[in-house]
Amino acid sequence: MEIGIRVFRSIILGLAGNRAAAALSRKYGMKLGASRFVAGQTREEALTRAIELNEQKLCVTMDHLGEGVRTEAEADGYQTEYLALIHDIKERGVKGNVSLKPTQMGLALNGERAYLRIRSIVDAAAGCSMFVRLDMEDSPYTDRTLAMVKRLHAEGLTNVGPVIQAYLRRSEHDLRALSSARINVRLVKGAYKEPARIAFPERSDVDANLKRLIRARLDSGVYTAIATHDETIIDWVKTYVRRRGIPRSAFEFQMLYGIRTPLQLSLAEQGYTVRSYVPYGTMWYPYFVRRLAERPANVGFIVRSLLKRN
Repeated sequence: MEIGIRVFRSIILGLAGNRAAAALSRKYGMKLGASRFVAGQTREEALTRAIELNEQKLCVTMDHLGEGVRTEAEADGYQTEYLALIHDIKERGVKGNVSLKPTQMGLALNGERAYLRIRSIVDAAAGCSMFVRLDMEDSPYTDRTLAMVKRLHAEGLTNVGPVIQAYLRRSEHDLRALSSARINVRLVKGAYKEPARIAFPERSDVDANLKRLIRARLDSGVYTAIATHDETIIDWVKTYVRRRGIPRSAFEFQMLYGIRTPLQLSLAEQGYTVRSYVPYGTMWYPYFVRRLAERPANVGFIVRSLLKRN
């Protein structure tokens, strides 16, 4: 069973960088099911959904989708959009923050220029008492992303933190350093295609490592975002914090927009802080493909959508 899931993930993730498939999906995908996972193609659509989620006791982190930009002008455009998004979140009274990908800001083109773009966004967010999450991408960008976060903190901008992926073998070491520096992190399983020499290939090993990372962070007392839809792990966290006397104010649960919504609402009703990751924009294809790879049941949802239209 586990081997079959690995093969499935490998095939699906292989489509994430396929430009022909991306073009076709952008034409038809929102109608065929992508809208379940993407809050809209415009900022206004996404803000409307964010406010609706707030009304249901869910916090949000908003993400203008885009990654792997090819030109500095593209990166400048994403920077401008994020600055506008931060302004609108504050103006509309949305209870939330923002997430972005470093390659979206041109990390693969020019590291220093990407840093300056990200710094401007973090600085603007700080002025609005807002947090910025630097999403973690595939392994070629891990060191550079962590270095950016540490540099921003050294310059006094502490309203920023990275994502640590449990499927990477290096993550325990990285988390230890971030905890020592008291940097807010989001813990996830990980959703990129990586070789076995740097990533755990077995899902059971990833799950076990995620629990180790969560335990270490909760014991450290540094605020932590636990991002998972795995109800077994969520129940384990609830039991662990209760047994250890860890307050609910020390962590939050995070889940993706459109996935396990009843569970998100249930946890919020129980008094846990729950933050929904709300993506929007036209460049949603790679994000959408990773959602399919994470959970085979998501593919079934798309197939059912297709059948209903035939």
